[in-house]
Amino acid sequence: MRKHRRLRSSLAAVAVLAAVAGGATACGGGDDGKARDRTAASGRPSSPAAGPDIKSPERSDDQDPARFAPQVKRYAKEAGVSPQLVMAILYNEAYKPHDPEFEKSWQKMKPDSAFGVANMHRAAYDETKRGRPFESRSWFDLPDDPALAIRAESWHLRDLAAELPGSWPGSYTKEELMALGYNAGAGNMAAFARGVKPGPQAGSYLANLRGNWPKAAAALRGSG
Repeated sequence: MRKHRRLRSSLAAVAVLAAVAGGATACGGGDDGKARDRTAASGRPSSPAAGPDIKSPERSDDQDPARFAPQVKRYAKEAGVSPQLVMAILYNEAYKPHDPEFEKSWQKMKPDSAFGVANMHRAAYDETKRGRPFESRSWFDLPDDPALAIRAESWHLRDLAAELPGSWPGSYTKEELMALGYNAGAGNMAAFARGVKPGPQAGSYLANLRGNWPKAAAALRGSG
């Protein structure tokens, strides 16, 4: 019975995202129209809205990214990036139910969709894993392995940090630019650092990151 309820919930979630697929940005980096040196990892709106006749499936407490605090601390340290940034991005990417069956069903409808709790697209994952401890793992493992998803996210952020300029004139922090790069790609990240204004999608992603920043800190403190 539980399996059937879960399947119905997954199919309902697929229907919700199908209704908004036309407004979602495909893999490749957002709405800013700049060339990208590194593929965007997520590249999707942070909070898609359901159509007027479709209700989003109910979310349960076990969707809270705070439950991944131990993995975030471990793999952020391994990759040498901020655990608060890794956690804040997980909150940004928690706009959809991260259920393995849901993600696999949705991917069959939309092959360029993202997998895992960090919403990573296949091209970004395949770039990131080269020469890394998880190089032998497949992108198709991400829905069933949150730890792998967080590990890949952390190393992708490390790669983005390496592509940042030494300084920039704008008011963005290093972590904010890395988050923008995660969503919109390294080329756009560099453009934002030079002073190019983010478009609606990237701007929304940044606003959500700033809102989730204290939540991410609290989640990490609460894990002990």
